[in-house]
Amino acid sequence: MIPAADPSPSPVSILDPNKAPQTLGEWFVGIPLRIILIVAISSIALWLIRRSIRGITNRVADGTPWLERGVLKPLGESAVGAVLDKANPLANARRAQRARTIGSVLRSTATIVVGGTAFFMILDTLGISLAPFIASVGVIGVALGFGAQSLVKDFLTGLFMLLEDQYGVGDVIDVGPANGTVEAVTLRITKIRDADGTLWYVPNGTMLRVGNKTQGWATAVVEIDVDYFADLDQVRSLLAEAAARVAADPVTGSHILGEPTITGIEKLSADAVTLRLKVKTSPAQQWEVARELRVAARRVLEQAHVPLAGQRDLMATHEAHVASQQRDPHDTPLDDIAHAHEAREAPATSSSDD
Repeated sequence: MIPAADPSPSPVSILDPNKAPQTLGEWFVGIPLRIILIVAISSIALWLIRRSIRGITNRVADGTPWLERGVLKPLGESAVGAVLDKANPLANARRAQRARTIGSVLRSTATIVVGGTAFFMILDTLGISLAPFIASVGVIGVALGFGAQSLVKDFLTGLFMLLEDQYGVGDVIDVGPANGTVEAVTLRITKIRDADGTLWYVPNGTMLRVGNKTQGWATAVVEIDVDYFADLDQVRSLLAEAAARVAADPVTGSHILGEPTITGIEKLSADAVTLRLKVKTSPAQQWEVARELRVAARRVLEQAHVPLAGQRDLMATHEAHVASQQRDPHDTPLDDIAHAHEAREAPATSSSDD
């Protein structure tokens, strides 16, 4: 005889994954707890990563950690450390700009990676198939890629530009349609202030070539057009004297890095001979040195009575006017001619004696 079945239900094992949980606590230990752990761990990991990136980039941007660590800490707190920190403000601004921009990129990348990983883990925990979702994301990504090619190009170009340190804040650059001083550099655009005060916003992806005029070192170039019949050997010696005067200046001379070079005849016309004076200078100081060289060259040429191109008659008139103010009232016109001739012969005589 077959025994009758027990009408009471059999107990459900909580270890059986195919059986539904019987209590709220058992249900919470399952999927909700996993999601909470994923969110908590990913949030803590993202916070630690972003904090580390921010700390490193801030130290690099400030430029102070090496003078404030270990045995170098007393130097960083001294007046010498302050002078070293302020020795090159343009370099400090460039370093800070690059560090903060790269730090922003790294923090955004960390957020995307950690957040995306946590999102996919939550979907997997909920039992949602990831294949259709990934396929949809891939299609959307391709569509956005085609629609935002210029934006992606700007970001990639800006990233490589920052990593390679092609230019930075304070540099004078030429990018074709705009040239001037760089005021700000981001991953997408570069802000350039030209000589007229116009602020140009140039997308990084549109820069086919960049000329940096203030990186490493520069050259001050001054071209002098002298009279066709001037003594070129005398003019070269006078230009060398002008360069020596500028080099002896305590302010401008500190920006000169080498000996001046005076080339031969650069241009020759019916009334002028062009000589070129070149001096190697510190970056971004070539224009100031060139201005001082022009002032010194004009002074020595005028003192030696060497006229510039087309100025022979004007120089003679000027010398006659100066002589008339210093003229002895008892002198005759013949005496004036003799004095003017002696004034012109004096520099040549002194040069031959040297």
